[in-house]
Amino acid sequence: MSTLLRQTGLPASIGLTIALLSPALQAQPTTPIQVVASFSILGDLVQQVGGERVAVEVLVGPGGDAHVFQPKPSQARLIGQAQIVFSNGLGFEGWMSRLLNTANYKGRHVVVSEGIKPIEATGQKHTQTNHKDHGKKGHGHHHGDIDPHAWQSVPKAMAFVGNIAKGLCAADAAGCDSYQRNATAYLAELKALDTTIRAQWAVIPAAQRKVITSHDAFGYYAKEYGVTFLAPQGVSTESEPSAKGVAQLVRQIKQENIKALFVENISDPRLIAQIGRETGVKPAGELFSDALTDSKGPAATYTAMMRANTTALTQAVKGQ
Repeated sequence: MSTLLRQTGLPASIGLTIALLSPALQAQPTTPIQVVASFSILGDLVQQVGGERVAVEVLVGPGGDAHVFQPKPSQARLIGQAQIVFSNGLGFEGWMSRLLNTANYKGRHVVVSEGIKPIEATGQKHTQTNHKDHGKKGHGHHHGDIDPHAWQSVPKAMAFVGNIAKGLCAADAAGCDSYQRNATAYLAELKALDTTIRAQWAVIPAAQRKVITSHDAFGYYAKEYGVTFLAPQGVSTESEPSAKGVAQLVRQIKQENIKALFVENISDPRLIAQIGRETGVKPAGELFSDALTDSKGPAATYTAMMRANTTALTQAVKGQ
């Protein structure tokens, strides 16, 4: 090192700085890894793990509804150029396999819910929802009896992070140490978030933890944090609530004196407004289920979304 410094004429302090930084500089790829994530929440999780080594493009952006998403030719081209594609799985993106085929995609496809045991949809039990037939339009997003919204449980999102890190390491071995460091730091943040959510619910009696939402997107949250969610729609926003199901829900709200009534950021608010009129319960605000907000909104990241939802939910059930 001293010989090199004499040859370059650099001061020892500057030369030492260059020597210390050079491994990190060498570890950075000349161009970021091209990554595609199916929807905004997953895109944020991938970005948290990937850091500066990845360039993440999202198919269904902030405020978008993946249930009714129809890919455009430009998005097929985007897929075709990607080095790795991340999707949720569990039937959430019924259009994904068709899109991959259309793009003739030959790269790595990571399903982040791999290893997660899915839960059954619960909203059907309360509302007897019927699905619209969108087969002619090529949607095909129905989830059957499986709830795909696993990210609404923070521990399940932590499993997502592990699968994301594994997928990125497989696609970019040179960056694996960076991905693992990012994942470890993010998992610590998620563990703290999970602890906070449990503490917010712990002070509320179990019998009081009842919430009405637009569609059945919070089953994993319900199971993880001991909250009862009722919804006039099923697990997909394509499902159409029956008059019988809505009437049953209205009766239940009145009988059980449920005060927490929410619309979701991806849903048509008219149905919740109707239920509010029939029950005399004023909608408590907006929840974020399947999509983030833009950078200026209250749910611009996954952690911000979970905090915003939990604060809104706990305040509503306490009547605040």
